[in-house]
Amino acid sequence: MTGRTEGVSLLLPAAYDVAWSLAVVVHLGLLFVALVRWNGARATPGAPGAGLVDLLVVVLVPVLGPAAYLVGRRAAGSGRRADAGPTGS
Repeated sequence: MTGRTEGVSLLLPAAYDVAWSLAVVVHLGLLFVALVRWNGARATPGAPGAGLVDLLVVVLVPVLGPAAYLVGRRAAGSGRRADAGPTGS
């Protein structure tokens, strides 16, 4: 009995392997960036316990948690800058 591999490349991984690998890389990248931003945001005063809730969302909700945190931080940051008013007066 011989193994026939006609039409199949043994050197290339299956498409689903590539997709899952990319999903893991994206998740780890988002997680890293979100944790770095969360660590930097801890120094700013805010509601007590808000930082812990943010951390739990980032860590416990895969992919969507870090993405939501980063989008929320960006929206909160742009809102704060708009409320600051003109600085050149």
